Amino acid sequence: MSAKERFIEVYKQHIHREGADKFLEYLQSNASDFFEAPASTRFHLSHKGGLCEHSLNVYDCLVSYLNRVNNTYGLQFSEESIALVSLLHDVCKINVYRPGTRNVKRDGKWETVDTFEFDDQLPYGHGEKSVYILSGYMRLTREEAFAIRYHMGFAGTEDERNVGKAFEMFPLAFALSVADMEATYFVEGKQ
Repeated sequence: MSAKERFIEVYKQHIHREGADKFLEYLQSNASDFFEAPASTRFHLSHKGGLCEHSLNVYDCLVSYLNRVNNTYGLQFSEESIALVSLLHDVCKINVYRPGTRNVKRDGKWETVDTFEFDDQLPYGHGEKSVYILSGYMRLTREEAFAIRYHMGFAGTEDERNVGKAFEMFPLAFALSVADMEATYFVEGKQ
């Protein structure tokens, strides 16, 4: 099963709220490059389809993390919330990567290699942009909105006091941040 097929399967299995079907249609349309986009320009999953792969990795890491900590901390989130925040936390990356090239030195010789360049035509931030895009299709709970908004945790450019307060108030935000970092640094690693 391809990453796209698995993404659609998990999405349809768990995300059922009003507007979810329209958002999935958008993701599959020519107006969106979600299933072809890289996850980054040069680091984790910086290849065609990397964004979809990363979203699935975050989903798997979040499910695993919550299975480990739920009994200890009593965290309870719906399967829909878990799937929604993990699969869709990076929709801000839709249509922002353009193919490009860069020069690298290999064996003492300069070589031109393919890469991706970041070109955001809707510069609305990162997590907040994902919340903004999703809110145009479906209603998010406050917990989901804060989880997506602060999924970069302390690695983002947000005021650290706001990140800490969001994690304190909305445990799903902390859990998603952990899952995103686990997927990025342990599952995917630097390429």
